Amino acid sequence: MIYTMLTSKAMEIAYNAHHGQKDVNGVPYIFHPMHVAEGMKDELTTCVAILHDVVEDTDVTMEELSEVFPENVIECLKILTHDDSEDYFEYIKRIAANPVAKIVKLGDLAHNMDESRIYDKTTVSEEQLNWWRFKYEKALNILSQS
Repeated sequence: MIYTMLTSKAMEIAYNAHHGQKDVNGVPYIFHPMHVAEGMKDELTTCVAILHDVVEDTDVTMEELSEVFPENVIECLKILTHDDSEDYFEYIKRIAANPVAKIVKLGDLAHNMDESRIYDKTTVSEEQLNWWRFKYEKALNILSQS
């Protein structure tokens, strides 16, 4: 992750947007996009990583973000924002076509696949864990082969 005025603005927006959200263990959700951003090497991928769940999981709109961020950030965020009407694996194939979105999604998947994040196994059923394992491993395979 790098620190610039633009990445600082992304952090501010993501922190406010995800305020009050928790993961399955009750950890503030903002730690997830920040963790993904830690693996990024430039301003573009850092901004996209920090903001990758903002439109999908909060009330912030793409239009609001487009008032603050350049088109290359917005383009990647549009690709990374999954619409529930789209098949998940078609969405992953779409991501594979954009190098920046692909880098961020690989970081997102790596963090999502880290089961040590789920330290209280009573918060998630084995069935849910198995679904996540299947889904994320298949997504990783699709991205790795592109």
